[in-house]
Amino acid sequence: MALSKIPSAGFQDNVKFKNILINGDMSISQRATSATNVSTGYHTCDRWNVIRGAGTLNVSQETDAPTGSGFVKSFKFLEAGSGASPSAGDRNYLQQRIEGQNLQYLKKGTSSAQQLTLSFHIKATVTGTYIAELFDTDNSRQVSKTYTVNSSNTWEYKTITFPADTTGAFNNDNDVSLDVSLYLTAGSNFTSGTLNTTWNSNTNANRAVGQVNALASANDLVQFTGVQLEAGTTASDFEFLPHDVNLQRCLRYYHKVDDYNIGLALNASDGYSCFYQSPVGMRGDIALESGGSYSVNSGSAGTPAIRTGAFQGQERVNLYNSSSNWTTNALIEFSGAVSSEL
Repeated sequence: MALSKIPSAGFQDNVKFKNILINGDMSISQRATSATNVSTGYHTCDRWNVIRGAGTLNVSQETDAPTGSGFVKSFKFLEAGSGASPSAGDRNYLQQRIEGQNLQYLKKGTSSAQQLTLSFHIKATVTGTYIAELFDTDNSRQVSKTYTVNSSNTWEYKTITFPADTTGAFNNDNDVSLDVSLYLTAGSNFTSGTLNTTWNSNTNANRAVGQVNALASANDLVQFTGVQLEAGTTASDFEFLPHDVNLQRCLRYYHKVDDYNIGLALNASDGYSCFYQSPVGMRGDIALESGGSYSVNSGSAGTPAIRTGAFQGQERVNLYNSSSNWTTNALIEFSGAVSSEL
């Protein structure tokens, strides 16, 4: 199926999606379905960034989901070591970062600013108090709310309403303006104050007060699915999208490339027409993630690299050989992954 271009992750054909978040049902996982002992970064479910501060953390896309909910996948954290013991500055949490241009209708920073409601399903080994946070990166303002996991290793549905913020507008651009975070652990630098339940200038000590250590022991797990953030004070039914639409929204930030023909080698490092054309308009300038590889029909394959500057854009980039060892007129194919993550 041909992929159509999507000008913005929050809109398609000028229609606004209800759910501000992308891939909230955890159904798209282009990079991998599992990763072990992870560091901070994107590993499995698309658009969901893992912030890792303590413990030995495995993450995976699972087929375990709440019965009868319509969901078939979930995002799972597993403590694969003896237990996480966060130091003062450590945090573990799941995060999605949102472009400012997709948030303008919320009217933040005006007298007409809208409230936001977050809803999701969670299953966790450790019961107790958990924190959900919204962080305005443009104005360094944040608000946190608590919710309670009541039963161990049981799917539970949660809804949280955040107040409107009449101070500080989101920038109208393609950079990050809002971080949405679901905490698993937090060190004392983030728990020693008073929880900031209304929008205020950021004070780290007030961000995660009361958060349990959800990864305190070996094999502790936390799973999420059906994560939705929407305008208003009521959590509505989850916005299920067709798979192709969900995938296209994710491709704006990351996608894989297999055996893409970029032309013939002009010389050792440049081709006659070495451009990679993205199937969707990406969020920002395209970059290579984890290198990639060339294959050629003669000579040495070389090493992929992107020529920056005027040749680097959101829809296509000029590829060259940083090893300088192509054979003239060799046919070149590129495989790898390209990214424009926030």
